[in-house]
Amino acid sequence: MRPDAVFFVTGAAHGIGAAFARLATGRGAQVVLADVDEDSARALAGTLGARAHAVALDVRDEGAWQRALDEAWTRFGRVDVVVNNAGLLHGGELLEQSAEQLRHMLDVNLLGVAYGLRAAVPRLARQGGGHVVDVASLAAYVPLKGQAFYSATKHAVVGLSESLYRELEGTGVGVHCLCPNLVRTKIFHSERNRDDGAAMKPSQTATIAPLREAISALGIPPDQVAADIVDAMRANRFWIFTHETTKQSLAVRYADIEAGRNPSNAYARIEGLEGLARAEQESRS
Repeated sequence: MRPDAVFFVTGAAHGIGAAFARLATGRGAQVVLADVDEDSARALAGTLGARAHAVALDVRDEGAWQRALDEAWTRFGRVDVVVNNAGLLHGGELLEQSAEQLRHMLDVNLLGVAYGLRAAVPRLARQGGGHVVDVASLAAYVPLKGQAFYSATKHAVVGLSESLYRELEGTGVGVHCLCPNLVRTKIFHSERNRDDGAAMKPSQTATIAPLREAISALGIPPDQVAADIVDAMRANRFWIFTHETTKQSLAVRYADIEAGRNPSNAYARIEGLEGLARAEQESRS
């Protein structure tokens, strides 16, 4: 990767996106911070200096993707890496969620990634190569109660990324899929981004509250995830896992499949994840 690489990061105003922007600019790269929260993105860019540039982007709008990438190419002359990080989770069990919540998650978590890939990949290929990083979740494989539709959207991102990896072999465009476990972000506070501004139902709050506590107690810092992304790109590694327990969780899932068992609670069977299992149990009470 070029030492002066240009990164285009969605959901860059907070969490993993912001951490990645800080890491990249600190190492001499240039970063376009794209976020629907334009004010926060511009505030962060102001702290990062001339290497950072903020753009407004609602990833649900394919035309907005084209305009944001045009702005990035105009400012920096190229983009080397696109990080599809924007995502959200509306807490609560499937039958408690509104059609608006389901559509919002689908549009941001899946279609937002697909639109970004459709807009960015041809540009990367024309300039001779680059990388795309799609942010999925361990919940794609090992979901918790209260994450049914969120898990579905993230599972779709994994499938999209794996297929795209095969489609782009030989083009010079690398594909990477990040499947983080608990990271200290505001993912369990995504109701702040609802278009209708509606608050969660009491039952939804009860489901998500223990998970908010778990992410605070057990989550790793976003800076650690940002470093994992850089390491994976350098190694040209598709899978990006953030926790040592991730592969153990996946092993429980596939052992169940091999044995013909119904799905186990992998979190309850792995040392170090008991706190997350307890949080899920508390959300059931």
